Amino acid sequence: MWLKPEEVLLKNALKLWVTQKSNCYFILQRRRGHGEGGGRLTGRLVGALDAVLDSNARVAPFRILLQVPGSQVYSPIACGELLSGSDVYWAVATGATLEEIDQHWDWLEQNLLHTLSVFDNKDDIASFVKGKVKALIAEETSSRLAEQEEEPEKFREALVKFEARFNFPEAEKLITYYSCCCWKGRVPRQGWLYLSINHLCFYSFFLGKELKLVVPWVDVQRLERTSNVFLTDTIRITTQNKERDFSMFLNLDEVFKIMEQLADVTLRRLLDNEGFDLDPGLQEPSQITKRDLEARAQNEFFRAFFRLPRREKLHAVLDCSLWTPFSRCHTAGQMFTSDSYICFASKEAGCCKVILPLREVVSIEKMEDTSLLPNPIIVSIRSKMAFQFIELRDRDSLVEGLLARLKLVHADHPVHYDTTLDEELTSPVFHSTSLCSGNHRFGGLEMLSSQNSEEREKETSPLMHPEAFRQSGSQSPDSRMSREQIKVSLWNDHFAEYGRTVCMFRTEKIRKLVAMGIPESLRGRLWLLFSDAVTDLAAHPGYYGNLVEESMGKCCLVTEEIERDLHRSLPEHPAFQNETGIAALRRVLTAYAHRNPKIGYCQSMNILTSVLLLYAKEEEAFWLLVAVCERMLPDYFNHRVIGAQVDQSVFEELIREQLPELAEHMHDLSALASISLSWFLTLFLSIMPLESAVNVVDCFFYDGIKAIFQLGLAVLEATAEDLCSSKDDSQALMVLSRFLDHVKNEDSPGPPIGSHHAFFSDDQEPCPVTDIADLIRDSYEKFGDQSVAQIERMRCRHRIRVLQGHEDTTKQNVLRVVIPEVSVLPEDLEELYDLFKREHMMSCYWEQPRPMAPRHDPSRPYAEQYRIDAQQFARLFQLVSPWTCGAHTEILAERTFRLLDENMDHLIEFKAFVSCLDIMYNGEMNEKIKLLYRLHTPPALTENDRDSQSPLKNPLLSTSRPLVFGKSNGDTIDYQKQLKQMIKDLAKEKDKAEKELPKMSQREFIQFCKTLYSMFHEDPEENDLYQAIATVTTLLLQIGEVGQRGSSSGSSSQEGGEELQASAPSPSSEQDLVFADSDAGQSPREPQALPEEAQGDWTVSLEHILASLLTEQSLVNFFEKPLDIKSKLENAKLNQYSLKTCEMSRQSQPELKLSSP
Repeated sequence: MWLKPEEVLLKNALKLWVTQKSNCYFILQRRRGHGEGGGRLTGRLVGALDAVLDSNARVAPFRILLQVPGSQVYSPIACGELLSGSDVYWAVATGATLEEIDQHWDWLEQNLLHTLSVFDNKDDIASFVKGKVKALIAEETSSRLAEQEEEPEKFREALVKFEARFNFPEAEKLITYYSCCCWKGRVPRQGWLYLSINHLCFYSFFLGKELKLVVPWVDVQRLERTSNVFLTDTIRITTQNKERDFSMFLNLDEVFKIMEQLADVTLRRLLDNEGFDLDPGLQEPSQITKRDLEARAQNEFFRAFFRLPRREKLHAVLDCSLWTPFSRCHTAGQMFTSDSYICFASKEAGCCKVILPLREVVSIEKMEDTSLLPNPIIVSIRSKMAFQFIELRDRDSLVEGLLARLKLVHADHPVHYDTTLDEELTSPVFHSTSLCSGNHRFGGLEMLSSQNSEEREKETSPLMHPEAFRQSGSQSPDSRMSREQIKVSLWNDHFAEYGRTVCMFRTEKIRKLVAMGIPESLRGRLWLLFSDAVTDLAAHPGYYGNLVEESMGKCCLVTEEIERDLHRSLPEHPAFQNETGIAALRRVLTAYAHRNPKIGYCQSMNILTSVLLLYAKEEEAFWLLVAVCERMLPDYFNHRVIGAQVDQSVFEELIREQLPELAEHMHDLSALASISLSWFLTLFLSIMPLESAVNVVDCFFYDGIKAIFQLGLAVLEATAEDLCSSKDDSQALMVLSRFLDHVKNEDSPGPPIGSHHAFFSDDQEPCPVTDIADLIRDSYEKFGDQSVAQIERMRCRHRIRVLQGHEDTTKQNVLRVVIPEVSVLPEDLEELYDLFKREHMMSCYWEQPRPMAPRHDPSRPYAEQYRIDAQQFARLFQLVSPWTCGAHTEILAERTFRLLDENMDHLIEFKAFVSCLDIMYNGEMNEKIKLLYRLHTPPALTENDRDSQSPLKNPLLSTSRPLVFGKSNGDTIDYQKQLKQMIKDLAKEKDKAEKELPKMSQREFIQFCKTLYSMFHEDPEENDLYQAIATVTTLLLQIGEVGQRGSSSGSSSQEGGEELQASAPSPSSEQDLVFADSDAGQSPREPQALPEEAQGDWTVSLEHILASLLTEQSLVNFFEKPLDIKSKLENAKLNQYSLKTCEMSRQSQPELKLSSP
């Protein structure tokens, strides 16, 4: 395998290589200890040395070196390390076997050996060989990427065209391409659509007209399927200012799914890195392929459908049939196998679903293949149940993979059986007991015989026992308890037929039981089963206890927030009116914050956890909280609650689809969305009476977020008439609050618990009571047709809108702060912000993240979310700064960055960047000169400045040209008088300044003059400006010399012109020659060389420089002429990408070594 040429600086190494072949340019060598008989000891010795010297050598026993005649430099071409006798060489490729290295050798002899003889210069030979090897590497990379596609040759051809047409850096990975039409008004343009990792690109060449379109994914605000007058189905891409329609795809569904995935991955990677972790296969963007995106989409659906941990990776999806004993037949569906689970879903929605954690699996066996049972396998679990799958293709490899993962799971998390339990034990966590027996209860409700066990259960049992309901029943306790017993009996019958562990058959029947409300005695256990938190609980014994020990007693911002909210969590419930409940809540919330610092603690987690503690032990409540926060409500509980906002946006779309009349009346559905936010964050627990809200939580744990969507729609439908008649948002809020507060649970065995969330007084007109069971039943019947796949697709689409909404908010907040402080027009300021953000993004696209340039951090204040480093600033400075100085521009940009980087963190914010530009474009002359002055004094100008140590060869200050120019006409001007007056005026302003600027040294003044000279280049008044600056420079040099002499003689220094007057009492003194007119008969004074050893410090001040510049009208005109920023912005938008690409190309080119003269 060819390697990118790299210089290796290793000297005086031992002779670890043996030459096997050689010619005048190349040497093929074998490493000692490889491929030689009896070399076991030698091989061990060399291996040990390899480990010390270079790890690459251990896997590269063969190499080819480039030997340039007449040079002591050798270059390994096909692997290599040090050659004895050489000082420097380039590692280019590796050869693991003799056959592989021989292929490289043959290629070099056939293709390069005769070509190299035409070169006369040895450096040209080295450069040519390295360039050729790099080209081979690029070709191999393209081929390797192309081989991953369905049609490698066509993809390779498309890749070449993509690179040629759009000139992106090599790191811009092409994912796929399609033939399509791009609509421009009513005119379609036929061309090619290229989808890369960071951009959507379109190219068309029709009737001699070329069209190129580049849209970064981070600029996409909407991605939707729509229709226009001419076509029924198009894909519309909406950015900030434009809408673009694409159509006439061969397979539009496939294209749209790939676009959704690319937009989602890229936006979340670049804009939502607060809570988003890419799948391992997508960590490196340059390696992502179309297959990876398709696999990610399938993985996302799999995890959402079965609500499994994010770490689960889907391995296979197979068509099969599962024996369902309750229907006495095989049910057709699909098997999903992942790292730790075997799952099944019937093809008929809702018919049957099974989740088998491999922890629960005892054995996986192949049965005899028959005509009635083709390719069957039996999966046996610990609760003495077995699942029979048939019609499985490639059964042998499937079983082999499952057994390997089963062995791995049991090795990582061994299950310990409790031998004290009776034969009815059905799970390593829960006891299978009689539901009708009053002496046994599930989970934490079961009382063990020993006294110690009783005390332990008392400490960790649920905070609310069924006895509490029985002792304090409402008006008809007997009737309510009889309803509870009927429910328990129904569940008991269901368990007997469908299973009672996490591996139970989940059918439409169990959904109906859940909708009726889970019995109080079973609620905690079934929540654990439905959420699969029971698996996490069993897999991590002692984990929660250790977290509690580690986290308790620590004080930080999160624990302060938790303490503040503890007594706000269900304060009306008796369980949280004493320290026992409060302490349990504190431990669970603190332990979770310690487990997941990314989330920490978020408001509404306290309410949810309080309810969990009512029905489950502390440890069980902890794992239920983990399931909710990390699986069932992803991205809900973080700094920006992105997940909740995405679901709010999905909810708006569902309202438009399912309740069009309400949507038509409520023109702005965002008001409804904001009202319903607490529904999603707290699962209706904060807005509905507790005895009713727990039934909603039942449905949530079984059906996931779908249950909240459909219940929200049912609530809006029930109140639609009142909402349509409401006059404003506050009245709509009142309608919804009154309705939800009067949702009762007639089957609840306990007393109703007062609600603290009502927004109205009791003396208003009474609101009709709604039974929660009826409301849930209506929600399933009327709005239960939404599938998990549909919800996930809507989430993906709306996540783009939500993230871009946050970006717009950030932008508007930054501009709101900056606009009052600058004179740049708001529309130009927006363009500058977009350029600033795009510069940051381009480095995220194609560069490895540098320590000083972190990714976008949405948790920071708005103004600090996007910052750029010195390299990024230099590019922007070159594009938009009016102070272009040719080759000197880059140096000036470096100094400007150091000046703006006040906190020395090597990053600057948008406000600092635009404030500097505002001075350049709109500042008065004294402000511009002050900025230039500061750019040539510390900290902007440093001792190590790459231009500050250069010899003084600039023609402006060279000793071969005069420093004094005569006036072409007019009388002699009394510059001294004018200078003194200006300095006095400036001195008055200076007193008002907070901090006096330091005086400029001679070295700094030279750099200041060089910058001015560079700024005047190619100006229409170039000659006049050069003459003017020469005159001013002469004056300032003399002022500095006067100050230097005054300092050395010990005289007291005075301000400005007074110093000059005291040093020059007579107009005929030597320094007056600088003010003389050549027409007066005085010849220009020849400049003196700058003194090598100063008796005092040569300095000039800002006041000196400004006053001197004001004496020349051409200089005043130059700094006060109006500058147009709009043309610069337009040019920057066109050239920002090309400038970045050119820079990366220069960095990637090898530096050629020039031969010494």
